[in-house]
Amino acid sequence: MDCIELKGMEFYGYHGCLPWEREKGQPFLVDVGMRLSLEAAGRSDDLKDTVDYGAVFDEARAIVEGKPRMLIESVAEGIAEAVLRKYAGVVSVCVSVHKPKAPLSGTFRDVSVTIERNR
Repeated sequence: MDCIELKGMEFYGYHGCLPWEREKGQPFLVDVGMRLSLEAAGRSDDLKDTVDYGAVFDEARAIVEGKPRMLIESVAEGIAEAVLRKYAGVVSVCVSVHKPKAPLSGTFRDVSVTIERNR
């Protein structure tokens, strides 16, 4: 099985359990990995035979910059559902949502969730 990955997509959203997170917002980073066969696309050199990763980027942006959610788990689930709904050839999708400015009292680099959903 082949893979298309989009890594480090950065968006600004209003997700979190604390009121200030939903009012002020913060940056989120998103990674999406899609497993599918790329053989037809490799042979045809035609976008119709693969996943338009520009459209996946736009879908992820719409979800992260859209309706506020309490949990980044819900953000990840929304992105995974959108990819599987739009691209029948995708066998599985792995989505990581990173929240580098999570409200923790201490030094840390990143908080993230990763989910994998299969068709």
